[in-house]
Amino acid sequence: MSRRQGNPAKRIPLLLVVRVCIATALVISAVIHIQLAPDYQQAAPAGIGQGTLFLIQGSAAVLAAAFVLLKGSRTAFAAAAMVGVSSLAAVILYRYVRVPALGPLPSMYEPVWYAAKVVTAVAEATAGGLALTGYALLHKARRQSHTEKDDRLHAASSTWSRRGRHL
Repeated sequence: MSRRQGNPAKRIPLLLVVRVCIATALVISAVIHIQLAPDYQQAAPAGIGQGTLFLIQGSAAVLAAAFVLLKGSRTAFAAAAMVGVSSLAAVILYRYVRVPALGPLPSMYEPVWYAAKVVTAVAEATAGGLALTGYALLHKARRQSHTEKDDRLHAASSTWSRRGRHL
């Protein structure tokens, strides 16, 4: 198999580095959320508390990290971007806006920054930004791959046409 054939995500070393960095950032966010979950669940021990939401976020981040590491597809990059960006949006929203409880979801207003919160925000911003970058790089690589394939087909068609043979 020539270097130009195959999955573009596997041909480009830069995408592999981006995938590893995205997965690392998502795992950092997941670990911190999972570690913090028990303390945040105390406010709603029997219901949907912030701790439960932290466990859901941690699980989603781990799944997105595994998906982007193992697959490296546009869908995987999109999933990683959604997890990273939505988690970052939530931490910023609940830091600066006093959102009331919405149905079964508790009010999670917390108007302070502390080390773990800053680390998760940075990790989520990194994961989201790199996932969007990876998506764009993969899209560009696939478009370029299709253009090269079309060029080869056009060249082969022209060669056959000049010889008087038509495809």
